Amino acid sequence: MKALTANRLIDGEVVFWARGHWVERFGEAQLFDADAPAGEAEAHAKNQPTVVIDPYLIDVAEAPGGVAPVAYRERLRALGPTNTPQHGKQAEGGADIDVIAHASGVARSGGRHNLIKRK
Repeated sequence: MKALTANRLIDGEVVFWARGHWVERFGEAQLFDADAPAGEAEAHAKNQPTVVIDPYLIDVAEAPGGVAPVAYRERLRALGPTNTPQHGKQAEGGADIDVIAHASGVARSGGRHNLIKRK
């Protein structure tokens, strides 16, 4: 499964695609599988250069209680600022935030993993 994400230009907020518009919560994001045309949504999003910047597809997978981004970076983006749980989406809470916060498994980078030297 995949979800489409970007950053909103007006305030830098991480947003997710949901059936024709952008939403702030990962739990509201439209999920694409092999049968759903994710490329069409991505192309539409890329034609909104005054609304969002750098839209791209992320991998999501089943997690206890729902779905969560596969990459650790994307989990952090979906949780909002991580400097303290009293800020952003973490402070708002909700079932989708709990699922992401407790997701485990593969925590890989989606595209820049070759830039990080691992032992």
